[in-house]
Amino acid sequence: MRWGSLLYAKYLRPIILGVLVIGLYGAQAFGQTPRFDVQGHRGARGLLPENTIPSMLEAVRLGVNTLELDVVMTGDQQVLVSHEPYMNPEICLDPFGQTLDPASPKAINLFRMPYEQIRQYDCGSKQHPRFPHQGQMPVYKPLLSELFAAVEQYAQERGISPVRYNIEIKSVAEQDNISQPIPSVFADAVLAEIARAGLGGRCMIQSFDARPLQYINRNRGTQRIPLAFLVEEGKDASVHLKELGFVPAVYSPLFHLLDKKKVDQLHKQGIRVVPWTVNETRDMEMLIDMGVDGIITDYPDRLIKLVRERSLPGWGE
Repeated sequence: MRWGSLLYAKYLRPIILGVLVIGLYGAQAFGQTPRFDVQGHRGARGLLPENTIPSMLEAVRLGVNTLELDVVMTGDQQVLVSHEPYMNPEICLDPFGQTLDPASPKAINLFRMPYEQIRQYDCGSKQHPRFPHQGQMPVYKPLLSELFAAVEQYAQERGISPVRYNIEIKSVAEQDNISQPIPSVFADAVLAEIARAGLGGRCMIQSFDARPLQYINRNRGTQRIPLAFLVEEGKDASVHLKELGFVPAVYSPLFHLLDKKKVDQLHKQGIRVVPWTVNETRDMEMLIDMGVDGIITDYPDRLIKLVRERSLPGWGE
């Protein structure tokens, strides 16, 4: 894409150089914390509409130490907080409050829309079919920059310890230049937003797509912003890591794929283990007993209660 090359040359390169410096301290700030990592999935999806500012603020209020969120790109090259690169009929209404056609779920491509238009859609008033206790409210998809600003202000005003951000780049190879930019442009745009916000020491980037992670790993120089590899296939972890081609800071599998032997093997390689998405207390207990380093959950209230009861490092003090 021509705009991608121009954007990189004119705006992103100087900002990313700043990330290289900030990132030198990023792994230490993110990776060396003794605290068990309670990650609020899409904020607090079980309680409030996913990937919205209210959901993120609720997770911060509850006491998470990491906000997990997803990003895509808009048609005017802005980093948008959204799980899908389209307007999901399951959770969104059109600007007039009407339901979207479920027969064409991917019809509204966010990568072809300016943010001003995207912002008109309501992605919080419709009851989520899989989260019956989720609160409903009219709310829009925010830009990553807006989310950063809102969370930082909320925490500062309330004297809450600064939280961290686990940012998932949503991409798949077959959608390059269709619903997403190519991996290098996508990754550079996300890194630029992190640098603008001055949050290099409190961010991690994750993806199921190895390509943006490989790009960042190849080009980061002294940058040490942690990278996490998300997996959902039942392959051995060694196969996943071979496909990735480098040792990530975090291995983040679907929680059903884990057992204590796998956790121990990953720890021996210096890799932290943070499974997703764990919503039942019994599963959380099982994973904590395995020795995982954190858990991604739609119900951070449940996990926080458990880790406090267990007096895990940094909690229940």
